[in-house]
Amino acid sequence: MLNSERIRWPNGAKCAVLISFDVDGPAVWIEGEREAWHRPRTFSLGGYGPLRGVPRILDLLDEVQVPGSFYVPGWVAENWPSQFRDINLAGHEIGHHGYLHEVYAHRTLDEFAGIVTRAQDAFVANGADPAVGFRSPGGDFRDGNHRILEELGFEYSSSMRGDDRPYRWVVDGRTTDLIEICAHWELDDFPYWGFNDEPADPVSQDRIAGLDWVYDNWKREFDGYYAEGLCYTLMMHPQVIGKPGRVALLRKLIRYMQEHEGVWFATAKQIADWWRETY
Repeated sequence: MLNSERIRWPNGAKCAVLISFDVDGPAVWIEGEREAWHRPRTFSLGGYGPLRGVPRILDLLDEVQVPGSFYVPGWVAENWPSQFRDINLAGHEIGHHGYLHEVYAHRTLDEFAGIVTRAQDAFVANGADPAVGFRSPGGDFRDGNHRILEELGFEYSSSMRGDDRPYRWVVDGRTTDLIEICAHWELDDFPYWGFNDEPADPVSQDRIAGLDWVYDNWKREFDGYYAEGLCYTLMMHPQVIGKPGRVALLRKLIRYMQEHEGVWFATAKQIADWWRETY
């Protein structure tokens, strides 16, 4: 579509808003040099997400009556089954986020397919349907990953950064029904607040942003997305956003967006379905 063409959203809505959460838990700290198996404090930093962040977020979404999309590694679903089931029972979307928050760029396609299937099995074993949406844990892919996703029945990905409108993936020269819903670092909580000392993240150790500053950034970005009629995707992590003061910030932001006429709060699957049917 042309850059100047306004997107047609359902019921004449002026923009779409996706509230999404990557429920990484300690899995984000486990691979390679970041491993946390023998670092109890680091392990508990991740565990705060499903243990305390998820229940607080579910209460917020129930209060403001908006849906969420939760991307969960299969290992997290297995080790925090109660919180995983609470997400599902609340009616929110559960998306795929690897099994152990793996990096895929250097894995074979067979290894990738095996990881995807293992996580889907964990979802089913804990009372959920197989996911139809995929968010790459590191945002990375290698050639062929999207063909595997298509073959395994996925309907969309939310992993790339290259647009603020959904689009269709071209796989092996074919324009497919696999939709991409981009997210962006400035609408991700981790670059503002994600912090750990061992292993150092970020390496510079210079990051924990003020709440007012982040709220102002996210609010101004929404104003721009709303003015142009785009797809505003918040990508958050319960171990980061799930602290009491930050959940209060998210409540304030959602209430601000709800004050605007014609904002469509939707899951990623709903957005992908709409795009596939409309474009």
